[in-house]
Amino acid sequence: MAVKVMIPTPLRPFAERQAAIDVEGQTVGEALDALTSQYGDLRRHLYGDGGQLRSFVNVYVNEEDIRDLQKDLTPLRDGDTITIVPSIAGGSRD
Repeated sequence: MAVKVMIPTPLRPFAERQAAIDVEGQTVGEALDALTSQYGDLRRHLYGDGGQLRSFVNVYVNEEDIRDLQKDLTPLRDGDTITIVPSIAGGSRD
């Protein structure tokens, strides 16, 4: 199953500056594993020491949050798009 993973700007230096990467996978977990196997430096930014996605990393399949689906077991179809969105804290108080 070929899917496209959209890489956010802050993580592109760890993926040869690519905005999108095609990977294979039957589930979101398999696709992200394929991605981090190809680009090992991404793993530490996406996963914690226990092997779980970091709490501040949001993952979407075709604009649906995988937390509302089956998380990393969410099945994929050929041509799906996975989008990685790291939460960003900060801003200013008025």
